[in-house]
Amino acid sequence: MRWGDSPIDGTNPAGTAFVFRQHCEFLPSEMARVHVLGLGLDDEARALAPWAIDEATDQLFSHRQRPADLMWLAADSLTGLFWGLHDWAHFHNHGPFEERAWTELQCDATALAWLWVNRDSVPLTVERWHQAHAEAECLSRDRFAAEATDFDRIWFEAERVMGLASS
Repeated sequence: MRWGDSPIDGTNPAGTAFVFRQHCEFLPSEMARVHVLGLGLDDEARALAPWAIDEATDQLFSHRQRPADLMWLAADSLTGLFWGLHDWAHFHNHGPFEERAWTELQCDATALAWLWVNRDSVPLTVERWHQAHAEAECLSRDRFAAEATDFDRIWFEAERVMGLASS
């Protein structure tokens, strides 16, 4: 993986896909190797269509399907892994986007908590995790500002996010 890649700034990185473990009729799919190069995916592998993340959240809920039973996350960079984990958290949080900044903060914190717990396996240095955390915090501040809502840093403090991993 490329850990010195682009910052976590809200842009969708290339090289990320939710690859199906088996055929799934209720979710739109595309060839996985089109989205994730160099990871050894064969011509038969299918992935969730990138434009269908919101639809997947609704459909997984309506079909009572656990994401892990249907797909796995493929990513070739830290930024891609972060956003994939962020979207994975969305899959588990069905419902309306009434307070978008708060919802996104929760998904960011979940992604960061997963990265913290799995930093040795990924591998990810403590310093790079803190950099990713700072980038995600900046993005979160911007989301709250766009909604003219106060950002309370206490909900995104590094120690609190790390603590989610031990809960």
